[in-house]
Amino acid sequence: MAWPLLLLLFSSLAFSHAQLTLDYYAQTCPQFDAIMRDITQQKQMQFPATAAATLRLLFHDCAVDGCDASVLIKPTAFNKSELDYDINHSLAGDAFDLITRIKTALELACPGVVSCADILATATRNLVVMTGGPHYKVQLGKKDSLVSNVSNVEEHLTRANATIDLMIKKFQPMGIDVKDMVVLIGGGHTVGFVHCKELANRIFPNPDPTMNPILVERLRAMCANYTTNSDMSAFLDVISPGNFDNVLFKNLMKGIGVLGSDQLLYSDPRTRPFVELYAKDAIAFANDFAHAMEKKTAELE
Repeated sequence: MAWPLLLLLFSSLAFSHAQLTLDYYAQTCPQFDAIMRDITQQKQMQFPATAAATLRLLFHDCAVDGCDASVLIKPTAFNKSELDYDINHSLAGDAFDLITRIKTALELACPGVVSCADILATATRNLVVMTGGPHYKVQLGKKDSLVSNVSNVEEHLTRANATIDLMIKKFQPMGIDVKDMVVLIGGGHTVGFVHCKELANRIFPNPDPTMNPILVERLRAMCANYTTNSDMSAFLDVISPGNFDNVLFKNLMKGIGVLGSDQLLYSDPRTRPFVELYAKDAIAFANDFAHAMEKKTAELE
């Protein structure tokens, strides 16, 4: 069964209001934590890119009308969903497969109880921890949206070449200030990757003069065939791509940010102090990321 169809079949409680709690499924689905843990661990061990893919999927979901799993809804002949937006075309299949596996297992254990929104948020937290990041609380009880419209995406998501002004403009309506913006971007990109087509303008034909020459050559070699292979990608943290850590911020201070928008975080005086803070203080980064994630994923919109 295709993953988007799962959401449509298992979202009978959509639009109802919920009181979010940490133990929302304690009585209705006591197997929730064990199933979440076991399947997430298995998937990450089999496919190490799952953590990055799932974290990105959550961010793209939460950015548009809150963390309601609307990004999972399949487009139809009558409605273009968020998945039709070009940036969302690069969302990776490993994340969708993980949600499908977990949802299927939970439907067998406790039919019609657990939302895809809660699955995505909890799986992401578990994967952050698995890759070395902080544990944070996930408030449960969110309901899945049945509404997903491509027209809602443009005003919320930013592109790889976004300016700091534009990023701030798009994050602020979501209740995310500059500090949280920096910590969430850093957290999302420490284990993240980008498709080569999204950074091609920085390395072909003439490289961005602000880029480290060695980084340019490595990216050019890695992305040489990006026009014929749309799946070609590069890690955003070129030093420790599989670890959730603060190395990305250290990279930016050395001028080896893969994305232009990432490198701007160190260039702009509004964001630079936070890059410097997190580069030297891994604990501050972990704590602030955990706090920002708790706050954002607990919102009922």
